Amino acid sequence: MEPDEELTVDQLAAKVGMTVRNVRAYAGRGLIPPPRLVGRTGYYGQDHVARLTLVRELLDKGYTLAAVERMLSDLPDGAMALGVFETLVNPWTPTEPEVITEQQLADRAGIPHNPATIAKLIDLGIAEREDGDRLRIPNPDLLRTGLEVIKLGVPLDAIFEMLPKLFQHADAVAKVYVELFRSTVWRQFADAGLPPEGWPEIQRTLEGIIPLAGQALVASFREAMGREIELVAYEELGVDPKELPSTG
Repeated sequence: MEPDEELTVDQLAAKVGMTVRNVRAYAGRGLIPPPRLVGRTGYYGQDHVARLTLVRELLDKGYTLAAVERMLSDLPDGAMALGVFETLVNPWTPTEPEVITEQQLADRAGIPHNPATIAKLIDLGIAEREDGDRLRIPNPDLLRTGLEVIKLGVPLDAIFEMLPKLFQHADAVAKVYVELFRSTVWRQFADAGLPPEGWPEIQRTLEGIIPLAGQALVASFREAMGREIELVAYEELGVDPKELPSTG
């Protein structure tokens, strides 16, 4: 959409994938600013599209309409501010969710279909129940990695026991990076009064810090994993870890 392009309410509804009734209802709740009126016709611009797209995405993620209203109430006008907010609420998911059947999942893992296994995957958040025997996989990369570990001979129960610990550590690392952003770049921006000209830099920082955090985590993990494997291997062979060469 061109920055200066304007849409009627019907065109706006089609653009954001909503009904005209919903658009009018959200406008009545103050989720979008009033349109530009020409006679009795209202015209909507880029900010309206951005706000309604964000509303739809938040509702799709399970937020209540009341929660969405609270989130947007303090958000400054402007597509750039909305882009920053969307960056914050959208997780970094390099792959799209996938929908497969229970039997397809069992076939990929090379194990018999077991309802208890499916229930455990749903409980861990790795799969979500769809219609019938269909499963929605929010993060196919995570599932794919787990299936490869199973093929290496690691028992399924051991993987299920490990996953909550993995998620806990991932959450801890994410908190470190988010707090780093909040206590430095964002704090300076907030103390300056959230100047409009500063939003582009905030969004660039947000978009950049996520992949960089991932790269740093992988690099650190690779080094730590090497040390741990070396220590355990030598310990299992009866070699004193103190006699090992430094891996640092």
